[in-house]
Amino acid sequence: MKKSAIYLFLLPALVFFWGCAKLDTYPGGDVAPYIALFDIRNMYKGKDVVLTKENMFGSDKIAVTVISDFRAGNMVPGLLIVQDRRRLNILRGIAIATEEAANYVAGDSLVIKVEGATLKKVNGMLQITGVKKDDIKKAASNITFPLNRVTTAQLVANPQIYESTLLVVVKGGFDPLPQPGDVLSGNKVLNDGFDYIKVHTEAGASFANTQLPVLANVYGIAFYTEGADGKAVPELRMRSAADMVALSSTIEVSPILITGFLADPTIITDGGYEYMQFMATKDIDFAVTPFSIVTSNNANAATPTGFLPNGWATGGVRSYKMNLTSGKVTKGSIFYVGGTRKMINGDASTSIAEANWIKAFDYVALNGEGFGTKTSNLLANSGNASGIAVFTGTTVTGTSRPVDVIWVGTGGSLYAAGPPAIGYRITNTDWYDLKNPITQEDQPFYRSGTNTLNLGYSTEGQWYMLGGEYNVSLGRWTKLRAQNNKMLTKTSALTEIEGEGTTKLKLP
Repeated sequence: MKKSAIYLFLLPALVFFWGCAKLDTYPGGDVAPYIALFDIRNMYKGKDVVLTKENMFGSDKIAVTVISDFRAGNMVPGLLIVQDRRRLNILRGIAIATEEAANYVAGDSLVIKVEGATLKKVNGMLQITGVKKDDIKKAASNITFPLNRVTTAQLVANPQIYESTLLVVVKGGFDPLPQPGDVLSGNKVLNDGFDYIKVHTEAGASFANTQLPVLANVYGIAFYTEGADGKAVPELRMRSAADMVALSSTIEVSPILITGFLADPTIITDGGYEYMQFMATKDIDFAVTPFSIVTSNNANAATPTGFLPNGWATGGVRSYKMNLTSGKVTKGSIFYVGGTRKMINGDASTSIAEANWIKAFDYVALNGEGFGTKTSNLLANSGNASGIAVFTGTTVTGTSRPVDVIWVGTGGSLYAAGPPAIGYRITNTDWYDLKNPITQEDQPFYRSGTNTLNLGYSTEGQWYMLGGEYNVSLGRWTKLRAQNNKMLTKTSALTEIEGEGTTKLKLP
């Protein structure tokens, strides 16, 4: 019995050891022959690197898609620009120094042996040098690559990410404003509301004499050079005339800009203490050229309910209008519209009556001028979306387009795609577009298409400071408005909401 027990105990152990013996004979897997450009770029630490199987984790090749195209004459001679997404679907690109560069076009799929080549920085740009003609094998043609939308600020801040990749800068405007006869040839400054970059076009490029548009989507390859301070400086190069899609040739200068507001003053009941700040981009005599301000409240209990065919002009609790029909404001100066109290942050706070109040209206006791039910909360404090819009004239209908608009929050019955589509209309601003910048489809309402940007709700006593830079000559924001909440106290001064951080106006 004892021997039988011992045998039964040893049997599982023998099976275990046999299993281990079989594992010892497993041949293992093969190392993939292709290394990702993400890994290649990360190997460079400031010194030249000779690429070997050892430092490429056993690989010796890259499998990439060509994005450079020499047919229009605007590429850097001798640099084949390729990209891939082999590491976690992360896009990276690199330049290959080769005399064969012009023999390949955008969309070619290549397998390139890079073992023995050298990774180095040349004129501020990372390159693989020493690649021979026979090291490059074409595998396919007409490969497409997904659109990579990038801001100029991202290009400036992240050369490691965007260098040698194909991208598009949306709603780019050239600065200074293009004049008749101004063409692409040379170095042009492009701004998309985030930062400024250079667009370079060789004088001999087939599209060098193309007229500069006022506004465009600019596709191209991100090249970098080394600046005087040693930092990488981006330079966008288009590959053909098709890489620039003109969006507009009309300058629309908004006469009034929304620059800030106090929705939740430090007081139990907000009525009479809420107010909004605006900036004029031209001299305005409101008795001669009237405007109107409309606010929107979309709380669950607000009436009428549901989606609104008349949008801003609905009235009831959903929208409230005040007319600006008297007073004057000079170009570049600030003015205010709001309740009758004229205090910076609720009861017993600093009086700001000395500011330029174009409209101080008793919205607690009076219905709106044209539409809107009297209310103790002109500007919502939380919950569903609320908005502010500026309109030319004092007649606002469901088809009226504002000259500026801003939204807080996203909830509520705001937009229905229809048909017919209904909702709150927007205009072309730093945040909103009447047409989709990429597809050019109509999107005239908040929450339609790409019109989804909004402010977040602040807390009690916080001033919504919408700092940005508006260029009157260009008719556009060269630095987009951003939400910079500023906490106010009972003793805060007017200079706190009109000083550093407020919108800057760039005049001709």
